[in-house]
Amino acid sequence: MRHRSLALRAVSDRLPLPAPSVLQALLDLSGPGGIVALVGQAARYGEGLAGLMAGIHFVGINAPADLTELPVLSLAVAPDQIPLRDASVRGVVVGSDAARAPWLGEAVRVLLRGRRLVIEGEDAAPPGVTRRAAGDGLWVGEKA
Repeated sequence: MRHRSLALRAVSDRLPLPAPSVLQALLDLSGPGGIVALVGQAARYGEGLAGLMAGIHFVGINAPADLTELPVLSLAVAPDQIPLRDASVRGVVVGSDAARAPWLGEAVRVLLRGRRLVIEGEDAAPPGVTRRAAGDGLWVGEKA
């Protein structure tokens, strides 16, 4: 049984990453301004999203070590919370490595009402968020 779970994890680690254009559509953002939070491995989408969404600033929380800050991407390390105010961001993308407590609750906390949360993992269902879609390794919801 242990070998099977390791094999499944290895397969899931090789799933293709969604294109920045797919994430842009799922976040449903139009117009410049504001912040999008990228939690965990999702910080790797910052540069690609910034190329499509001019005027939006991205904040990567607990980003992979090989990422560096850019004029459009700030990086922060936090042990258990997103260091942003309640209801202050236009969108949140949570990487598969952070698709659990406390990060899902934190994503909902910082998200503005009516805005989108995208999670790498189809089984997520954080309270306070209405599911809009799930498939291809992603879960998308909107804060009520």
